[in-house]
Parts: sequence; structure tokens; C-alpha cells
Amino acid sequence: MLVTSFPAEAFGTNCYVVAAGPGEQCLVVDPGIGVLDQLDEVLAQHRLSPAAVLLTHGHLDHTFSVTPVCGARGITAYVHPADLEMLADPAKGLSMDLNALFGGRLPYSEPEDVATLADGMVLSLAGLEITVDHTPGHTGGSVMFRLPGANSSWDAEELCLSGDVLFAGSIGRTDLPGGSTPTMMASLRDKVLPLADDTVVLPGHGPATTIGRERASNPYLRELIAAPGRFL
Repeated sequence: MLVTSFPAEAFGTNCYVVAAGPGEQCLVVDPGIGVLDQLDEVLAQHRLSPAAVLLTHGHLDHTFSVTPVCGARGITAYVHPADLEMLADPAKGLSMDLNALFGGRLPYSEPEDVATLADGMVLSLAGLEITVDHTPGHTGGSVMFRLPGANSSWDAEELCLSGDVLFAGSIGRTDLPGGSTPTMMASLRDKVLPLADDTVVLPGHGPATTIGRERASNPYLRELIAAPGRFL
């Protein structure tokens, strides 16, 4: 299995490329702002052909390049329906400050071919089996993608592409449109904490981590474990 990533030019959003191996079809996860050149380099280096784009949520820093990636290859973008409106109008997911900063100046367009995700769905794409976990809180349509990791460079039983739900040492913010702290805490309790300690977490920003490491040191998870009903 091949899993590689690189940070986007803006916001340091991790764009992931996942494949069964070199020379195969692949999945592109969260193609953010200014990733096209780096993505083309990764695809050429490993002789990969994108089969689909997976979006962990609808925020612009994770979706900005979805249309050129999909449109150039005639492939489908997958997103949870609760975040569909952000693919049509990214401003709906931005704070007032970010809306003022961008002011409609970014040349964004909505992808033509979009399929929706559901909690518990298992996607069979590019020779991979990906389980979808709906984990709202950062946005209403935030999801995590889990897939077997036994043959990856981490040699873990499972990999979890966590988007902006869980980071190394932190969690996603809940103060943007569609965000909710109680909903985020419920997602962490119901979908994150039950995962095995050796699950490798590949987040939307920052370095990889493991569920065990976060269970032991992440202040949000520690507080949730100590007082599971406090935020709910």
C-alpha cells in the first residue's frame, strides 16, 4: 500500500494520495489551495492514476482544487451531503474575517460530478476498501475515512484520515459556520475513542499520530474520558 502526503501552500492542509501500490489507481484526499503541481509530481513519481477525490469536509482549504483534479480526469468527488452547499458556495463555511480576506477573489468552481457519503458506508475504489465515519462538529458534514493499514509504511492494522476532527495534540475548531462543540465531543466519544490504540491518524493539518498517543496526551480526549458528559 502507498500513502503519501504533502501540505498545501495555504493553511498547510495535508493532501493525501492513497493507492494499493505504485502504478495503480489512487484516491486523492482533500486537494486544497495550490496543490496541483505537487500532486502532479506525486502522481508521476509513483505512476498513479486518480480514480476519485475524497473530501473530509467542505471547507475551502480542503476542497479548493477539487474541480481541476476531477475535471481533468472525469472522476467523481465524494463529500457528505451536509457539506454540499460549501462546494457550491465556499463562503458559507468561512468566518467573517476569512470572507473579508478572500472576498470572492479566489477562482473557485463547483465540481460537476459529486457523490454523497453516509455514515458506515464502505467505498470500494482504486482497489481499496474505505469505511466512512460521519463525525460532525467541525462542520455538519465532517467525516473520517478508515482503511486497512497492514501493508502500509506504518504497518498498522488501520489508518484513519481524520480531516479536521482530530489532530496531534488537538481537535478541529468548532466556531465556524456549522460547527458545534457538543456535536464534536459526541463524535470524539462515539467514533474516535472506540478506535484501537495502534490506529494511525493522518490528520488534515500537522503530523501523523496514533489513537493511543492522543488518548494518553490530547487534552480534549483526556477531559472527555474523565468527564464524558461534561460537553454533551
